[in-house]
Amino acid sequence: MSKAARERSARERLAAERKRQAAREKQRRLLAIVLGSVVAVAVIVVATVLVIDQKNKNGRAEPHKGALAPLSRQDDGSIVMAKAGVTKPELEIFEDFQCPICKQFEASTGETVEKLALEGKVKVVYRPFHLFGQQKDPIRINSLRSAEAALCVPADKWISYHDALFKFQPAEGEKGFSPDDLVKWGKDVGVTDPNFEKCVRDEQKKSQVDAMTKYALQDRGVDGTPTVFLNGQKLDSGQFMNPAGLRAAIEAAGAAGK
Repeated sequence: MSKAARERSARERLAAERKRQAAREKQRRLLAIVLGSVVAVAVIVVATVLVIDQKNKNGRAEPHKGALAPLSRQDDGSIVMAKAGVTKPELEIFEDFQCPICKQFEASTGETVEKLALEGKVKVVYRPFHLFGQQKDPIRINSLRSAEAALCVPADKWISYHDALFKFQPAEGEKGFSPDDLVKWGKDVGVTDPNFEKCVRDEQKKSQVDAMTKYALQDRGVDGTPTVFLNGQKLDSGQFMNPAGLRAAIEAAGAAGK
């Protein structure tokens, strides 16, 4: 190889190496940009979650929006939601306001339950109780205080307050459902009964919660929440956690009862 050829080959190798270095540098810059973007997005997401969480903890309960079937309270403390004259099918919902799965049930299926009652296709009976009586605090006291407060609320404000309790449900193991908050949320949703605050703070409904808990655990054999019965038959979670599945079961029960 001539001297000129060797020099040309060396220049070509040097140019190729510089090109490869430039490409590697470009990749490093792109990677830095991508990683920076990912970190920025992560920071925004975390900040948003924290803001929402803080808003939920310190926020305002909202009255229910939209039409509902009439609500009434039975002597045992349970709440009935049904149009006049509708007695069957009957959907019973046993729930604890400290129960995370109950919160999921309300988020996924609660609106369907309300619509079916409004359509006159089902009589709904809400049966709140104190499932976590054997747990340590704060789970135990969160469960008890929320159930007691729910029974202090007038029937016509039940859905609004019920939804607020699930909205502000403390994470398992965290303190929550303080008397101050329970009173505030009642006022937020329109409770004007002058006895409401005293009812909450003095735990005036404890004996009734105890009776409803005994009924759930001993008389009906409830061993977890949510537990849902349709005409006395326990539904599996695949039915009641699925809005379409629950609607189908209720409509089938209604058709069979005609």
